[in-house]
Amino acid sequence: MARVLILLPSATYRAPDFLAAAARLGAEVVVASDVAQTIDMGDRALVLDLGDPEAAVATVVEAAGRHPLDAVVAVDDQGVLVGALAAARLGLAHNPPEAVAATRDKAAMRMALAAAGTVRQPAFVIVPAPGARGVPGEPGADVVAAAAEVGFPCVVKPVSLSASRGVIRVDDPAQAAAAGERVRAIVAEATGAGDAPLVVERYIEGTEVAVEALLRGGRLEVLAVFDKPDPMTGPYFEETLYVTPSRLPAATQDRVVGAVAAAAAAIGLVEGPVHGELRIDAQGQPWLLEVAARSIGGLCSRALRFGAGVSLEELILRHALGFPLDPVREAAASGVMMLPIPTAGTLVGVRGQEAARAVPGVAGLELSILPGRPVRPLPEGDRYLGFLFARAATPEAVEAALRAAHACLEVVIDPA
Repeated sequence: MARVLILLPSATYRAPDFLAAAARLGAEVVVASDVAQTIDMGDRALVLDLGDPEAAVATVVEAAGRHPLDAVVAVDDQGVLVGALAAARLGLAHNPPEAVAATRDKAAMRMALAAAGTVRQPAFVIVPAPGARGVPGEPGADVVAAAAEVGFPCVVKPVSLSASRGVIRVDDPAQAAAAGERVRAIVAEATGAGDAPLVVERYIEGTEVAVEALLRGGRLEVLAVFDKPDPMTGPYFEETLYVTPSRLPAATQDRVVGAVAAAAAAIGLVEGPVHGELRIDAQGQPWLLEVAARSIGGLCSRALRFGAGVSLEELILRHALGFPLDPVREAAASGVMMLPIPTAGTLVGVRGQEAARAVPGVAGLELSILPGRPVRPLPEGDRYLGFLFARAATPEAVEAALRAAHACLEVVIDPA
């Protein structure tokens, strides 16, 4: 029986889907997480400090010495570096750890892409942590100077967070100064690092797309190109609709895929899932925003099916274990809506769920925050309210179904 270690951070949405995929493959699973499991799994459960990669890897290697592993798979950003390091130490299929580390650091990623010179990306300036400058100044002055260098409008973002958390568009110096302070406060809350470096980059006008792909021996195989029909103009960049197949012209899609492949090569990624985010300008040219050494986040993978109903998680596990796979997406159009949180407070409930599920084309509705829990929108927030899924004959029908279902929902939040 194949044995796979799956890195499942406690904050992940994806544990059930990966465990179900492993069960379909008949693979034995070792769960590695930052918290202990609620049921006794014996030597099939490891507790790792994902903030200390070397210690985490030592724990994995020790466990593999007792019961060998056939693959190590990280499901979210928090575990990708530990996964790459552990797989390298055990001689299993992996990405170079230094390449994975670059995907977790937006400054390192931008510098790697700039050094390669093969990918169109926004002009950027890396703003060091205030303590690293050794020169006192007005709060936010460093961000204002960087914004002036790249030009307005621009985007201020942390180097380490994901899912658009802490990403803010600014249009003038006053906004830049305020955003710098706000983003650093968000990073301090999330990581404990009060003096965080930032990236300031030119805002690119255009539509946004995402690419889901799989690297096999350095060759990029496209799994899906997603349109994001809702305009994402800021000041915050909450994602909502993802619809595939893309309605972009074939030539534009080819350029988008080529940009993701070039970015992966420039960073040094060679194996496993890749998720890319790009902007398409008025001339149809792609600009790379992000590339990650993982698959699509949240529950969005449920919008994808391959072969005979194979999930994205099963495809990833098949690749990691060296099993045969058929990475051809189903013929039907599909999509997902990440349900936005409209305001901060305590979630009272979500009305209209039955009506939303009854909309033709809707394939599911999953709420990921329970009533009584606190909620916060971006840029401070780090979770979505839930996920709507749809399937139909065309992308247009999928988008219409998702919008109609969303219109049925009434989110009740107590602001107190």
